[in-house]
Amino acid sequence: MGSKGRVTIREVAERAGVSTATASRALSGNHPVPAATRARVLRAARDLDYVANAHARALVGGGRKMAAVVVRQVTSPFYAQVAEGVEAEAADRGWLCVVGATGGDAQREMEFVQLMREEGARLVILVGGVVEDDAYRERVAHYAHALDSSGARLVLCGRPAPGPEIPALVVEFDNEAGARAVTGHLLSAGHRGIVFLGGLPGNTALDARVAGYRAALAEHGLPPGAAQVVDCGLGRAAGHRAMTELLKKEREFTAVFAGDDMVAAGALRAISDAGLSVPGDLSVVGYNDIPLAEDFNPPLTTVRTPAEELGRAAVRIALRDPEHAAGAHHLLGTHIVVRDSVGPPPPGRAL
Repeated sequence: MGSKGRVTIREVAERAGVSTATASRALSGNHPVPAATRARVLRAARDLDYVANAHARALVGGGRKMAAVVVRQVTSPFYAQVAEGVEAEAADRGWLCVVGATGGDAQREMEFVQLMREEGARLVILVGGVVEDDAYRERVAHYAHALDSSGARLVLCGRPAPGPEIPALVVEFDNEAGARAVTGHLLSAGHRGIVFLGGLPGNTALDARVAGYRAALAEHGLPPGAAQVVDCGLGRAAGHRAMTELLKKEREFTAVFAGDDMVAAGALRAISDAGLSVPGDLSVVGYNDIPLAEDFNPPLTTVRTPAEELGRAAVRIALRDPEHAAGAHHLLGTHIVVRDSVGPPPPGRAL
């Protein structure tokens, strides 16, 4: 859908050849309307991509103050924390929060956004890094204009907007700065052979972390060839599998920067399975500071991302200034949490 003005019920009535009152009754489903008339009105509404304005419904008592948060998976600690933040901020304002999981399926995401539009959600919040290709840009532009036309707002949480003209609010944290800082922490401990474990080319969040990792190496005078990026994706299983394979080869590294804490969990297990210790033989750092990170063996040094605040901010900023929030970009900071998983390189192995 383009950026044309909102379709009105009057236009639906004209298309169906009925009065505005009849169209309203047919769409509400709360009044008796001949079946043929109702079918004609529904067909006209569908052809025009009409969705009842959530704000107008609220004025007559039929609207719901509802925010929807769409995540890749609810079992991920990071996504769960963001969703908790959205729910908490919504609840503080007396709003209902609905959570949907897509499993990374673009079609499921599209169907959920459309459902929330039809149900009158005021905010639809999409969470997490994505592969920013043409299909993504087209899809999000469609979401933003479709929601805007029905009086709702799209918020992109931890992912970019396709362009400044898109009526969407962006709230994210500084992935690159966090990665640069934690890589610098490893370098300051004496490490020079540092592997980035968990790359996923095209993913906006991970690409930014890889960029921060490379920038820190360059700042410490290391050549571009010093960067070692293993594109294994995210998750504990991916981290375990990739780390196991790395340890089968001649070891040319003394530290591992895991793309997130779940990759780090898998890497720690693989290192232990190989009879090695952390940080005695290898140092490991992660990203996100999930609640279990301090309970890993050893407790994990990682980058704390403001996951719950990200969710809260998505709601708070969107509602604070609805006329000017669209198209705005808000960047939250990160910081390192130092625990016990980093030490100096083993003697003679400061690669």
